[in-house]
Amino acid sequence: MTPVFAASPPGYDIRALRETEFPGADRQLYLNHASTGPLPERARRALDLFMRDRGSPFALPDERLQAILAEGRRCAARLINADVAEIALATNTSFGLNLAARMLPFERGDIVLVSDMEFPANVFPWRQLSDKGVTMELVPVTAEGWPDEARIMDRMQDRRVRALAISQVQFHNGYAADLDVLSAVARGTGTWLVVDAIQALGHLPFDVRKTPVDILACGAQKWLLGPWGAGFVYVRRELVPELASPLAGWSAFAGTANYTTLCDYSGSLLDDARRFELITLPFQDILGMSHALDLLHEVGVDRIARHLEAIGQPVLEWADRRGVRVASPRGARSSGMVCLAAADLPGGPEALRAAGVATSVREGLLRLAPHCYNTIEEMSRVADLLTSSRPSLP
Repeated sequence: MTPVFAASPPGYDIRALRETEFPGADRQLYLNHASTGPLPERARRALDLFMRDRGSPFALPDERLQAILAEGRRCAARLINADVAEIALATNTSFGLNLAARMLPFERGDIVLVSDMEFPANVFPWRQLSDKGVTMELVPVTAEGWPDEARIMDRMQDRRVRALAISQVQFHNGYAADLDVLSAVARGTGTWLVVDAIQALGHLPFDVRKTPVDILACGAQKWLLGPWGAGFVYVRRELVPELASPLAGWSAFAGTANYTTLCDYSGSLLDDARRFELITLPFQDILGMSHALDLLHEVGVDRIARHLEAIGQPVLEWADRRGVRVASPRGARSSGMVCLAAADLPGGPEALRAAGVATSVREGLLRLAPHCYNTIEEMSRVADLLTSSRPSLP
């Protein structure tokens, strides 16, 4: 199949992107980045070289390993316009959310707001706080199945509400939360704002200086195009010295950078977000994440967002013509996902599966999740396949 590149923003060389970083893109139509993203070639090569050296550990001195971690923090900070001192490396989103739940200073009787229909990783850590007398309150969604932000903001006026935990983008319908407004209300009510960003970062730009949040957690394996086992946690700089992890990572304390005197236990917690890290981290996965983040920085996340908005149009127009319910929002609250009611599809999700198109079904919705290297021609092909119950590739 010959890709069409007309929908790309100015200066966005999708042809070169496919040829140099995603050479497998022409072999399968992959639209499942909300589940797992492919490794760019630069990240795969870096991992291969690292694992070759892993067979000869003398090639991996402590200085090289620590430099990998430092670069991971730098790349993560650049992604969201944070200070490096606000970044702790992690192995997944769940670690960051559990960290937030256990180290924020809740008291008995406090309430944590969570929108209903959130991904379980952003529910269970807060529900577990019942052992401290803290209540997790699930806020019902709107008729469209989206977070009811008006109701959430109303509940935030309650002094018992101490935190709001919300996904930047909902995993099953692609709704992008209005974090600007929620952040402003959180600041005004003294509510901690904790964000699960795994379904947003990498295809939606975000700036923690423009939109303050208290804690943000993100794994690298989806839209960030990184390996499994890599991720990061952002903790707002003013909050860092006030919090301590419930887990005592041995390198979280001053003095542990000198490996020749590790039995001096007198050091206090570090004064930056490294105090929240749990060493040993997977060096190879952090390395792969850094290379993937470099690619996203070069392409430009803002350009990726515009590109995805453009290439989603053929499916949205097809759905409108066919009377298929579109569950994902359009306009300001949209993301890179196009989500359709699976029951409304003539061929069903099976039509795409039979044609070798990789997608997911979540909560009764067919979730199409293209990324930076997908094309408008590919999305037009999806609309054609959905029309027929007996699809076949040309």
